[in-house]
Amino acid sequence: MLRKIMADFRAILKNDPAVRSKMEALLCYPGFKALVLHRISHWLWSKKLWLAARLLSQSGRFFTGIEIHPGAIIGSGVFIDHGMGIVIGETAIVGDNVVLYHGVTLGGTGKHVGKRHPEVESDVVIGAHATILGPITIGRGSKIGAGAIVLKDVPPNSTVIGVPPAQRVITDSSDSRTFSEGEGEDQMSDRRTGHTFSPLTIFEEGSANAGAGILDFTSAGLVLKGNRPEKNKDGMEDACDKQGIPLALQ
Repeated sequence: MLRKIMADFRAILKNDPAVRSKMEALLCYPGFKALVLHRISHWLWSKKLWLAARLLSQSGRFFTGIEIHPGAIIGSGVFIDHGMGIVIGETAIVGDNVVLYHGVTLGGTGKHVGKRHPEVESDVVIGAHATILGPITIGRGSKIGAGAIVLKDVPPNSTVIGVPPAQRVITDSSDSRTFSEGEGEDQMSDRRTGHTFSPLTIFEEGSANAGAGILDFTSAGLVLKGNRPEKNKDGMEDACDKQGIPLALQ
């Protein structure tokens, strides 16, 4: 237990450029405090002292805003940055050297019994407010984008962005789910559909809803040229109006 706590402490110094001293890391990082309390509550849980473990876990939730069920298995060298709103379920497994940002949920779908929470392998980074549900596996070295919702297994060394059904998984191999660079630096293409879009446009045009709309267009079969969606051969008229995309994008 002590070795894991020391590894968690070193992970702060390694991963956060804002930390200025070891004393600051010790006193001012709620993620570290939550992990220390979890190490103790997990030991109590393993000794079948379930009520004591839950009480300690809930105390940690009260003081840090981070809820880790005492039954969850957490590896060493884990770094929780900010941490507020993180929820980790009872049967979740988190590997070594994992980085979690605020608002992450490792939860269940309500449709499983027994093992019902995710397994996050080592060296994974999970962005703010990402939601990972069910007994799935996030492969080693993968990155989950902020706000992503993940319901299926993720291969090792992959990057997941977006939410279903417009979700994209970028892998090291050239499979059908992979983005590739287009003719210009500002163009990306979806190999599954052959459609292109400008990732810069999504951000420059303003709202997150606009970005979500752009991803919806690629799934619907619309070809994006610059920042103007145009109907394909199937003819999808008034797509912008139906999707609620601001006039600035039309």
